[in-house]
Amino acid sequence: MTRTRHPRGAVAPLVALVLVLAAAMPLAGCGGPATTHHKPGTTHEEASGSSGTLLPARDESGHRLREVPAATAPTVRVEARPDTEGGWNVHLTVERFRFTPDSTGGAALPGRGHARLLADGRETARLYGAWGYVPPGVRTLTVRLHADDHTVWAVDGAPVQATVRLAGAPATSAPRTPRPSATATATATATATAAPPSPRPSETGRTVTLTITGKTVEPPPSRIELKKGERLTLRVTGDRADTVHVHGYDREVPLSPGVPATLTLTADRTGLFEVETHESGLLLTQLVVR
Repeated sequence: MTRTRHPRGAVAPLVALVLVLAAAMPLAGCGGPATTHHKPGTTHEEASGSSGTLLPARDESGHRLREVPAATAPTVRVEARPDTEGGWNVHLTVERFRFTPDSTGGAALPGRGHARLLADGRETARLYGAWGYVPPGVRTLTVRLHADDHTVWAVDGAPVQATVRLAGAPATSAPRTPRPSATATATATATATAAPPSPRPSETGRTVTLTITGKTVEPPPSRIELKKGERLTLRVTGDRADTVHVHGYDREVPLSPGVPATLTLTADRTGLFEVETHESGLLLTQLVVR
């Protein structure tokens, strides 16, 4: 039998190479540390939602405040116009901010997110665009800007928001942030007229089917155009226990995993209304009633 002899000088480099490969294998194979991926063009800081400074303070609904410099903070102004059939149509004007319904629940990216309406201090709806609706009877409306991760954009420890009185007297703003660049003024006009009796439900109606898988809604959130008095049936199936809520109509139905839930209503109020889940905070669709 022939034996192969290796020069003594070659043994040490060979052993060193084996040790290096052995140390590297756990990093490349199973059992290695988890790797965080994020969308191309997005920094790791943005993907992890570390924009600004997360404060220990919370708003009335329990959302943490996210502090940003006043020079780069978003701003909001609100105008409330009386609806001819009762309530108020609300229009927002924002700067250094854009609405991002597709990424709700994700990281807190600078200048992105959604708005929340607080009617007489109680959170009633989210807005993913410039227009919203407030039903009759509300006296004070506050619009507050949130990031995609539901934290509240803040300056000097106060939420970025605007407040307006919905009454016969001229509207006055009540900013809670000390700097005008963080919270703009708000205006409203006239007095809302009394809402007429609701029309009788139409015999025919529409049915919309929605499916929730994790944080994905199919079909993707959009707007459903309805005529006043039209009947709408929502059939929602989710993969976890939750509650479907129609803002403005105060209608809700519980969800059980894998079991379709049905909610039927008559669109007897005009305006823009959001349909979302309570626990997961997902926007399912928006109802536009004219």
